[in-house]
Amino acid sequence: MSLSIGTTSTGMGPGRMIRSFGEEVEGRPFDWRIILRLLTFLRPHWPRMVVAFLLMLLASGLSLVVPYLIKIAIDQHIAQGDAPALGRVALLMACAFLGLYAVTAGQQYLLSWVGQRLLATLRAQLFHHLQVLPLGYHDTHIVGVTLSRVISDVAVINELLSEGLVTLVGDLLILVGIIVTMLSMSPRLALLSFSVLPLMALATILFARRAQVAFRHTRAGIAAIVGDLAEDISGMRVIQAFAREDISHEHFDEVNRANREAHVMAMSLSFVFLPTVEFLGMLATAVVLWFGGRAVAQGELTLGVVVAFLAYVSRFFQPIRELSQLYTTMQAAMAGGERVLALLDSEPEVADAPDAFEMPPVVGRIELRDVSFSYRGETRVLHQVNLTVEPGQTVALVGPTGAGKTSIANLIARFYDVTAGGVLIDGIDVRQVGQRSLRRQMGLVPQDPFLFSGAIADNIRFGCPDALDSAVEEAARLANAHEFIAALPDGYGTEILEGGVNLSVGQRQLICIARAVLADPRILILDEATSSVDTVTEMLIQQALQRLLTGRTAIVIAHRLSTVRHADLICVVDGGRIVERGRHEELLARGGTYRELYERQFVDTAS
Repeated sequence: MSLSIGTTSTGMGPGRMIRSFGEEVEGRPFDWRIILRLLTFLRPHWPRMVVAFLLMLLASGLSLVVPYLIKIAIDQHIAQGDAPALGRVALLMACAFLGLYAVTAGQQYLLSWVGQRLLATLRAQLFHHLQVLPLGYHDTHIVGVTLSRVISDVAVINELLSEGLVTLVGDLLILVGIIVTMLSMSPRLALLSFSVLPLMALATILFARRAQVAFRHTRAGIAAIVGDLAEDISGMRVIQAFAREDISHEHFDEVNRANREAHVMAMSLSFVFLPTVEFLGMLATAVVLWFGGRAVAQGELTLGVVVAFLAYVSRFFQPIRELSQLYTTMQAAMAGGERVLALLDSEPEVADAPDAFEMPPVVGRIELRDVSFSYRGETRVLHQVNLTVEPGQTVALVGPTGAGKTSIANLIARFYDVTAGGVLIDGIDVRQVGQRSLRRQMGLVPQDPFLFSGAIADNIRFGCPDALDSAVEEAARLANAHEFIAALPDGYGTEILEGGVNLSVGQRQLICIARAVLADPRILILDEATSSVDTVTEMLIQQALQRLLTGRTAIVIAHRLSTVRHADLICVVDGGRIVERGRHEELLARGGTYRELYERQFVDTAS
């Protein structure tokens, strides 16, 4: 097994599977900038961390005093047969053990308390930032990988910050304390005991070099497997429809195998390093027994000193083992921290200007002035589009797939910013106002109706959470949704399963329309609202939409031209430009692109 996994983008190995999700495994072994950034998350909890640090100091002192008490008991009281003094020393040792138990428990409680709050804070900040990021970010990042950032990477960061740093300081203090105590009791025996340290340093350096790469592979492997799993579960209907279960399973096995091999590699390093530490600890113990025993036999040392040395040597290598495990935690946290901070540092492509103001109550006039647009600086989607929509008008955008219809709607709602030109609502450039104040006065009925898990009533009042039950029902009646909702066993309290799978597409769409009705927007965007329903449901949706559109400015995106014949203005979009505009009869009479689209649909329907 080689540490080179993931360094190439070819083949079927772990590296290919990890890189297929955009993960990088290169990075610095230790970066103080990342550590200092992560430490800022501890700032609100510094009083408890200080108390935990003081308890750690006390625990370190108590762990050092016990072997010294053993030395005193052997050399001063057992050797002289002083039973009362021996009893007092035994009592002191018992108190030391009880004290060690109490301060360790208190320290662990405080660290756990801080850790859980740190965990919640980090995840809350990430979720808030994910909501701030525009749709462009979510279009280019796999959901499962993002989940891995919020769940897995945050967990290892928390482990380092809440417990790892205190453990690091405590173990270092114990090591220094043991070295000082051993040197004070017998410099010669102490130096002989420390003769194994060069071997320990060599093993640590070798381990660190390999662990740096291995633990970055584990973080990338976790993100890859979560990303693949989320994608496959979301696409399970398609997988089963095309009978691709075996291929999907094989692909997941490859990702899973890559993840397993990355973890096995990382753990195998630990499993080699930790026995090495144990072996060197036993070697140091043998050195103390041999040279210490000879010194006692020659009268150069007391028996108590040798027994204390044996205890200290045992304790000396325990913090080294803990520090080696902490190093693996630090490597995982460094890899996770890089990714979490990169997510937090990602700048929204669409952001409120520093001087942005609240959008005043919207009248509903929309104007696109010489608007050009491209996604992420790639091929231009819109070319100098000019369009004016008067208040209360219904404007339909029609044209072939990929013509730019949805892009126009997205720019009006400011899900993206224009590349050139401007989008104005009531004469105000949408980039001058706060996004939330703008979108609160807009409504969206998407092509793929999305409902949240929870009651139907809660989904309807999503845009107006304080709405009364009577208002929810009235909105459902206007949307032609009341009849089927009332027929459900629990009515408006019916729980919607994830993805709305317990409702038909048409029923989900009617609920989305009811949601828009209740929100009472001044500007409404309908994106292919009837594209995936049967003719009966389409009629119900059309009736509901006619009620919804009354008195509102509406942008309607449609493939079925029969649904937009009564629009106030129809714009034919092709190649990122508006090539025709007018009413239904006017466009048919011109004999241009609209007529061609209409006749093609008529022929398809007739056949």
